[in-house]
Amino acid sequence: MNVMQRAGASAPLEIRISDKTYAGADGNAVQAVKGLDLSCPAQTCTALVGPSGCGKTTILRIVAGLDAHFSGEVTFADAPIEEARIGFIFQEPTLLPWRTVEDNIRLAAPDLSARALASLLDQAEIADTAPRFPGELSLGLARRVSIMRAIAAKPDLLLLDEPFVSLDEATAKTLRTLVARILDDQAVTALLVTHDLREAVELADQIVTLTARPARAKSLRQISTPRAKRTSAVRKKLLGQIERGAKSR
Repeated sequence: MNVMQRAGASAPLEIRISDKTYAGADGNAVQAVKGLDLSCPAQTCTALVGPSGCGKTTILRIVAGLDAHFSGEVTFADAPIEEARIGFIFQEPTLLPWRTVEDNIRLAAPDLSARALASLLDQAEIADTAPRFPGELSLGLARRVSIMRAIAAKPDLLLLDEPFVSLDEATAKTLRTLVARILDDQAVTALLVTHDLREAVELADQIVTLTARPARAKSLRQISTPRAKRTSAVRKKLLGQIERGAKSR
């Protein structure tokens, strides 16, 4: 049974990491996360923002089930995180170079109909890329493919690890618009990692600011304004409020 069909489908993503320590390159122990306790409401987007190297991606990997070596618990919809259907958008597109765009997307959703595939490609405005190979695509187009691959299987939980990094602003803006539309249209809970507070203000329903390593929750800011109504003026105002709040702490 899909986790979202459970009675607890409206329950949040709960992240409790009392300790995550790993061996550094020099062999010494590095504590990446300590005493982190977060609740991410169902069908909303939570952004994790913090200084470089603070442990944001480590937290995301734990939530994704890619790192089980930690003390704590992660649950989704009142069930173990392993039962959730997860879509992961990595920093790099991670497309298989020997497979076409269509085949890369079908890896995530083998039973995807031709009509559904066409709809996904149309949403991302990449309909003509289906028969092409990743090496023929620009980075921006490859990122679009990776985003649509992540949602092809209709995930309950969408994880985004700095998906707009290293893109020019015009391309990044286009992809943020695409992700915002997905967040509004899909019944999905999302966790976004970003170093850019402006991205968080544009996309998230709540923003969690993390401390330097070991990562803890420093502050939490909820945004009630719908994404579609966050004009540049509204985003600028929110950004100013969050930055002033952070300085006062």
